[in-house]
Amino acid sequence: MSYPRENLAPGEEIVLHRHPHWKCLVGPFLLFVVFTAAAGLLAGVITGADLGSTTRLVLLGIVGVLWLVAFGWFFIRPLVSWGTTHFVLTDRRVIFRNGIITRSGIDIPIRRISTVEFRHGLIDRLLRTGTLIIESASDEPLAFDDIPQVERVHALLYHEVLDEAENEPLGADRYDDLSDDTPGRRHDEGSRR
Repeated sequence: MSYPRENLAPGEEIVLHRHPHWKCLVGPFLLFVVFTAAAGLLAGVITGADLGSTTRLVLLGIVGVLWLVAFGWFFIRPLVSWGTTHFVLTDRRVIFRNGIITRSGIDIPIRRISTVEFRHGLIDRLLRTGTLIIESASDEPLAFDDIPQVERVHALLYHEVLDEAENEPLGADRYDDLSDDTPGRRHDEGSRR
């Protein structure tokens, strides 16, 4: 499921779009498998028990309804939540949207980002996922879990932050203090005066 282009500003380009890593679905899916096995075992016990046909039918109906609830909660809900969670990097901002019924989101302008880092343990490294941490100029750091190919996302985001910093025009008053032998000064900055 792609990110809706109508949510972007005119001229804004998507650099990267990711859903959470599939590992976030493993836990709920395993619980669903366990619940399915337990429901099957319980249905087998009910079918083999010496019960009246009405009692057997009611108990099997209850097991069936409980299995349908588990199917919705442990299979459908995580899958829909995964599909409606978006981590988008554009040339202007970082966009994060999530939620099924109640949606929430955050936008972080590229020019306000001061620090970008990532974390991943051994399992995350094997699965090529991790947590991306973005710190903006005045806010607490935000952690985005289960980002696929987190090192690549980190590099792309850092590249966009550097591009934004390099493209940001400096005022004439800032150039007055710079001499031609200032370390790190780019040669093409003189044309911006």
